Amino acid sequence: MSNHQCLDDGMRWRIVGRLESGQSQVQICREFNLTPSVVCNIWKQFQDTGSIERKPGQGRPRANTTTEDRYLSIIGRRNRGAKASQLSRDLYAATGTRVSRVTVSKRLHEAGLFARRPAVCVPLTSTNRRVRLAWCREHRDWSMDQWATVLFTDESRFSPNTDSRRTFIWREPGTRYLASNVREIDHYSGGGLMVWAGIMLVAELLSMSLKEAL
Repeated sequence: MSNHQCLDDGMRWRIVGRLESGQSQVQICREFNLTPSVVCNIWKQFQDTGSIERKPGQGRPRANTTTEDRYLSIIGRRNRGAKASQLSRDLYAATGTRVSRVTVSKRLHEAGLFARRPAVCVPLTSTNRRVRLAWCREHRDWSMDQWATVLFTDESRFSPNTDSRRTFIWREPGTRYLASNVREIDHYSGGGLMVWAGIMLVAELLSMSLKEAL
């Protein structure tokens, strides 16, 4: 539901106008999806002061300064895997200002940083991308017969160690696959199982030939 702080002046004046015309507060709450306390407070403020504008300086003052907010943003980007409680301790050690982890999360949200699970893969370097693009362009005009002689293989190692992926990092929306936001795959310390597989077009061509023969 909306609250008092989220309503603009136009909406507040509409509510006052409805109340002056005789509409009940219950009806206004249902129409605008508001809590009774919001409508009651607006009406009371208008009756007491003749205005619905919020007084400047209302609300609890911030515990930290703009410079400290910028510092939180910087250390959050430098150490994306740090928890909000750790960033709070880092801020206290650097500036002497003590804030809660909730406050740290709010300041990071204001800076565009949100706690998200990191992408799990092997980050590609600029050389990797350039080589792969060149390979695709080289083979884009290959015929079916040429591809029939190619065998694609891959191997993966599976570890019995579980990965709950409950670790979060601080990142901006739309930056999931940036190198700084990607966590490399498990290096499989300890025992594991290696699986190898290959695929090629011959099986498909053989299946098509059998269908034509039948």
